[in-house]
Amino acid sequence: MKISGFTFIRNGSTLGYPYLESLNSLLSLCDEVVVAVGAGQDDTFERLQALNNPKLRLIPTVWNEAMQDRGYVYAQQKMIAHFNCTGDWAFYLEGDEVLHEHDIPLLRETLEKYLHVPEVEAIVFDYLHFYGSPNTLATSPMWYRRAPRIIRNSIRTYSPDGLFFVVMDKNKRGRYPKAALAGVPIYHYGHVRKVAQMQDKIHQVSKYWGHTPPEFSTYGNVDPQAIIRFRGQHPQVVQAWLAEHAEPNLVFNPHYQLSRRERRHRWLMRLERWFGLELSKKHYQLVKP
Repeated sequence: MKISGFTFIRNGSTLGYPYLESLNSLLSLCDEVVVAVGAGQDDTFERLQALNNPKLRLIPTVWNEAMQDRGYVYAQQKMIAHFNCTGDWAFYLEGDEVLHEHDIPLLRETLEKYLHVPEVEAIVFDYLHFYGSPNTLATSPMWYRRAPRIIRNSIRTYSPDGLFFVVMDKNKRGRYPKAALAGVPIYHYGHVRKVAQMQDKIHQVSKYWGHTPPEFSTYGNVDPQAIIRFRGQHPQVVQAWLAEHAEPNLVFNPHYQLSRRERRHRWLMRLERWFGLELSKKHYQLVKP
C-alpha cells in the first residue's frame, strides 16, 4: 500500500499558518507528500525546501487572480497537487490542520483494511475546530463535524472548492464519495492564530470568494453557547507553534449581538440535543462495507 499526501499553500508564513507542523504530521504517515506552492511574498517556499525530506515534492504554481468565484482558485491548487499523487490513497490536509501522532497507527490500519474494498471510496475524519485559543472548540452546526480527507486515488474525482471531493460516474452528474469513518480526528487550528494575522488572512483571501472582507477585530464576537472547553492533548508537533503564535485565551464580548445565522444555529443545537441529531453539512455518504 502506498499513501500519498497533498496540499497547497501560499504566503503561509505571513498569514500565520502552522504549515510546517501540518506537513510534518502528514509526512509521518505518507510515502510521498505533494505540495503546490503558490508564488507569494514571503519565505514559504524556502522554508519548505529547508525541510529537506526526500518524501516531499514541491510544485511551484501561479494563482489565477481573476478567479474570484466561491473559492475555486483553491480547488485549482488542490487539484494540481492531487493529480500529481501516485499512491493508492490520496490524503488532503490543509495548512492549518494537524494529525496527532497517537492516531497514526490506527489510521494506517484503517487504510490497509479498506484498500481492497472498492465500496469505500473515501475516509471521513471527525474534526476538532479550535476557536479563539488552543483551549476552546467551536461546536455549532456552522462548523462541519466530519469531512472526507482521504480519497481512493484510482477513481475519477474533482474538487469544486478546497473542502470536498466529487466523484464522477461514467461522465454522469457528480456525487459525494462513499466513505468509511477514520475513527480519529483532525486538529484544525485556522481560528487560533494571532488576531493581526487573522485580519491579514481575511483581507487576502476574501477576494477569492467574490466578496468584500468582513470586519474582524476579535474572536470574542461569537455565541458562547457554540463554544466548549478542550480537555485533551494537542499533537506534539504543534505545541511549540501554539505557544508562540496562538492567542492564549478566548475572551467573550459581553455586548456582542448574535447574528441571525447564530440564532438559527442555537435552535439547531437544541434539536440536536433533544433528538440526538447531527445537523452539520455532510459531503459524503457513509457505507457499511
